[in-house]
Amino acid sequence: MKHHLTGLSAGILACTTALCALPSVADTYIVAVGAASNSLQGRSAAKFAEDLAARLGDAHKIEFYADGQLGDEKELMQKLRLGTVQFTLISSIMTNVSPEFGLFEMPFLVKDRAHLRAIDENIVRTELGPKAAAAGLHVISTWENGFRQVTNSKKPVNAPADLAGLKIRTPSSEWRVAMFKQWGANPTPMAFSEVFVALQTGTMDGQENPLTNIVGANFQEVQKYLSLTGHVYSPTYLTTGGRTWDGLPGDVKAAVDAVAAEVQGWSLAEGENADNQLIDRVRSAGMEINEVDKDAFIAASAPVYEAFAKQVPGGAELVSKAQALAE
Repeated sequence: MKHHLTGLSAGILACTTALCALPSVADTYIVAVGAASNSLQGRSAAKFAEDLAARLGDAHKIEFYADGQLGDEKELMQKLRLGTVQFTLISSIMTNVSPEFGLFEMPFLVKDRAHLRAIDENIVRTELGPKAAAAGLHVISTWENGFRQVTNSKKPVNAPADLAGLKIRTPSSEWRVAMFKQWGANPTPMAFSEVFVALQTGTMDGQENPLTNIVGANFQEVQKYLSLTGHVYSPTYLTTGGRTWDGLPGDVKAAVDAVAAEVQGWSLAEGENADNQLIDRVRSAGMEINEVDKDAFIAASAPVYEAFAKQVPGGAELVSKAQALAE
């Protein structure tokens, strides 16, 4: 029997249905990122959307949004849980989902991209993924955000002492904030979409991001100095909502997994290629570039590791396991 509802009752039912329905039964899947469309994150997400659309064919429609059109990472994470967005990339703020993800916030932990692959296979999939699942999220794959570098408008940064008093924008990550405080800076968490104006107006002296994000957001236009710290290698996690994943048809799940694995390799290769090319690009834009005393930064970072081991259950074991995988 069909029921026809009008007025308030129909509106309430529609709203309730929209919130409770599994988005996986829909023909349209939304891929959205808060990152700039020409950053590596933005391009990786766009490739995933394009390749997934090709893999699924006409049976499903894929919509792609970048540049924070549907919100920043925090907002998109909530939309995954609600099912209004099906796929996004989450980076540093994954520590807000589960403190164990702070492993990737430890300074100078990840040595290279091969090391990241090993950590993804042996730690993310087996230990960190279930933590995200308990919070209503499903991590599909670990891609590249990149090795993070420091820029500012005041002076070259050669050692931690040079950061003293500098107002540095960070993501909303307690460990990134703790790291820069330990080094003497004045860190302030801020949404990525707000950073350019903050740097342009002097609200912030500097920021730290992979080169692909720095150039993607045109920070070279409002920053004078680039210091190649490589202090953190940030992954970005292709993530969906737990309810969405559970409701996806088998063929769609298989396509998502296959395309995600392919884009992982693509994103790591693109990140490696971009490292050299983008240094030349920002230099030609007028930025002054310097290498840093990494030994000094590593020595100054010891208290961050100690705090992680004390505050995060199993933190010391996670660090030891990740470090062993570098070999």
